[in-house]
Amino acid sequence: MVAVLGPTNTGKTYLAMERMLAHASGMMGFPLRLLARENYDKVVRAKGAGQVALVTGEEKIIPPGARYWICTVESMPLDHVAQFLAVDEIQLAADPERGHIFTDRLLHARGTEETMFLGSDTIKPLLQKLIPKAEFVSRPRFSSLTYSGHKKLTKLPPRAAVVAFSAADVYGLAELLRRTRGGTAVVLGALSPRTRNAQVQLYQEGAVDYLVATDAIGMGLNMDVDHVAFARLSKFDGQQPRRLRAPEVAQIAGRAGRHLTDGTFGTTDEAPPLDPELIDAVENHKFETLKILMWRNVDLDFRSPQALLRALEERPPSPVLIRAREADDHLALQALAQDADLMRLANNPLAVRLLWEVCQIPDFRKVLSDAHTRLLSQIFKYLRDGPAGTLPLDWVAAQVARLDRGEGDIDTLVSRIAHIRTWTYISHRPGWLDDAVHWQERTRAIEDRLSDALHERLTQRFVDKRSAGLVKRLADGRDLMGAVDRDGRVLVEGHPVGRLHGVAFQLDADVPAADAKAITTAARRALGDVINQRVRALEAAPDAAITLDGGGELSWDGAVIGVLAPGPTPLAPLVRLVGDDFLQTGQREPVRARLTRWVEAHVARVLAPLTALAAAARGGELSGAGRGIAFQVAEALGGLPRAALEPLIATLTKEDRRRLAALGLRLGFSQVFLTALTRPAAVALRGLLWSVAHGTPVAVPPPGRVTLVVGDLPPHFLAAIGYVPLGSRAMRIDMVDRLEKSLAGRAKAGPLVAVDDLVLSLGVPRAEVPSLMSALGYRLGQPKAEGEPAPWLRRRPKPSPAPAAALGVTPAAPSAAVKPGRKAAPTPQPVPPGDHPFSILRTLVEVP
Repeated sequence: MVAVLGPTNTGKTYLAMERMLAHASGMMGFPLRLLARENYDKVVRAKGAGQVALVTGEEKIIPPGARYWICTVESMPLDHVAQFLAVDEIQLAADPERGHIFTDRLLHARGTEETMFLGSDTIKPLLQKLIPKAEFVSRPRFSSLTYSGHKKLTKLPPRAAVVAFSAADVYGLAELLRRTRGGTAVVLGALSPRTRNAQVQLYQEGAVDYLVATDAIGMGLNMDVDHVAFARLSKFDGQQPRRLRAPEVAQIAGRAGRHLTDGTFGTTDEAPPLDPELIDAVENHKFETLKILMWRNVDLDFRSPQALLRALEERPPSPVLIRAREADDHLALQALAQDADLMRLANNPLAVRLLWEVCQIPDFRKVLSDAHTRLLSQIFKYLRDGPAGTLPLDWVAAQVARLDRGEGDIDTLVSRIAHIRTWTYISHRPGWLDDAVHWQERTRAIEDRLSDALHERLTQRFVDKRSAGLVKRLADGRDLMGAVDRDGRVLVEGHPVGRLHGVAFQLDADVPAADAKAITTAARRALGDVINQRVRALEAAPDAAITLDGGGELSWDGAVIGVLAPGPTPLAPLVRLVGDDFLQTGQREPVRARLTRWVEAHVARVLAPLTALAAAARGGELSGAGRGIAFQVAEALGGLPRAALEPLIATLTKEDRRRLAALGLRLGFSQVFLTALTRPAAVALRGLLWSVAHGTPVAVPPPGRVTLVVGDLPPHFLAAIGYVPLGSRAMRIDMVDRLEKSLAGRAKAGPLVAVDDLVLSLGVPRAEVPSLMSALGYRLGQPKAEGEPAPWLRRRPKPSPAPAAALGVTPAAPSAAVKPGRKAAPTPQPVPPGDHPFSILRTLVEVP
């Protein structure tokens, strides 16, 4: 007998397969049905289907004269004689749940010419004690396994397997990888072999670069994994949660690397970095040897159920063997032994043997529920007491039919697959069913359909086919086809990836961040012609198709494509493009030029009274005094205190006054202003241009607001939008003029005592009336008689510098055209060549 021992990726299984095929007959036991099926296919390719048998709990393919038997360890027919016999992963003899089966094969399974046990060298001392004559062969790992530390789940390298130990954790991790990395395959022990194979194939074909799995991948699943990341470091062992042992970490981590390709392992998500001692043990395969193996008596007593239970509780014959804890079949027998009616049927050795075979029907859900116990009881009663000694076909048909449904979520399908696998096992029991072959085919077909449906659900939930497909095509360097539908949806290779608004591309929000760059590249490659057409359409678009919002953003075709930026003057802002990643160098300037022309036209249209007033200041229709007033008001963006212009106003002719009025200029009580610029659209644009020029967004008051609290609003901003500070409040300039006119009218009619009605109607709180009246130049006098209200008296105005001059504007020079006998009136200063008439706003930018 030979024991071939060593870590994962040492070629142990390959060696055993080669040795078996060198014999005329052979048998190999594997720890998983999946592995048995994989190696069965290999032997069939080498020897032909007629020479190979497959025997598992749920599947039996036994051609007449089969010479090579591939089995699960539990299903190995030990009464079959073979020249060669091997058992894989023999260290599982120490497993608390299944270990007694591996121990039994170790002690009793032999080939007539050669016997081989494969596994970890941690079992070597025990093998030397139990089988002293065994020959030992050590196999070194073909590649190295290196610890790479802790990484965020979203930073894991491609071709990585993430390991957790519960379905809930696996699904949660897979969902996160789908959102961030485009998708992942999923492998759990609860999946059927067909579903597991399909998920592994999804990974192997490169449709996804990640795999999330339980420790089901630790037993020989052959995949191209470069890195294994542990998201959890504890598992539930059937009785309680416990931390992973070093050999278990090594067994799972050993999936990284294939043949001569090195692999890495580490931790991710909630798992902390590994301890240095554990890292050293895994990297160098240095583990404590096993001290005991699980054992259960196989020399059973079938005289009665009680005798059978006593036999199962026999003590082991060696100190290195311990009695295994009650397995599922043992627990099922204990439960059925409580049923007195059932025990009356188990009244002879044949009946007890049948009862034991029924107890060995597996519950693939791994919960051993009352429902499973009731099923076992019903099956035994039918087989023991039924008229035909077989299961009734109508009862079996009803049980199977209710499972033949492909709808439902992932958990529902997993549960149905577990149930149908139980019936597949039952169908393979000799003599239990009439026409057993029919039921074997029927249950297998249902399992396949459910497995296909489960694979589809897993793929829908955890794989973004769009991202995976496009990334794969990009990696292959293939040309991509792109299109834009009527709703602006961008399709690349038929997959929706985002929307095209104007010339700006917006990636869908559900595209994983890790794949965003690749998918954007795919969209850019596919949409070159479409973008060029959009640029030409924007150049030809009418002004009405472009809009400007209160934040300075320019939109076309429902998307922001530009934003205002500070320019040479506030009335001439620049345009900065937004979302222009898809534009070529030769396309950006035409788009920017079109938006700049629109901004110029928009400013000229909304602020047309300023343009007209500035033109009049440069023309010859007004006198020198008229031109001086027009120039200074235009420079101040539409309004100035009258006191600053009073010397010029005093010299205006009637014709000047008529022409200024026609331009919309009002020579008010204390303010001179353009009435049209108090309209909401003009106020909003003036405020926006000021904010852009200063790089400080300031909210423009809502349309129609007459007064507002000054608060932290900059004085220059208030002046720019046409509001006059009056104490703690600012009032729109036209309302200031109207209020002052009303107050003056009442003062002429008699003592000015009633003002509240005028002020309160403008939205000023009663408590602020005194401070506002004071700001307007009034003070409270003495009442004429006791009991009478105090009148408001007008203070003599103090001369103050013109606001424009205070802000750095050169006062207007006297006009040369002055009639004899009159005082020389100031004349407007000539506008420097090339300077904008509204350069006062530039001054506002420069002066703190």
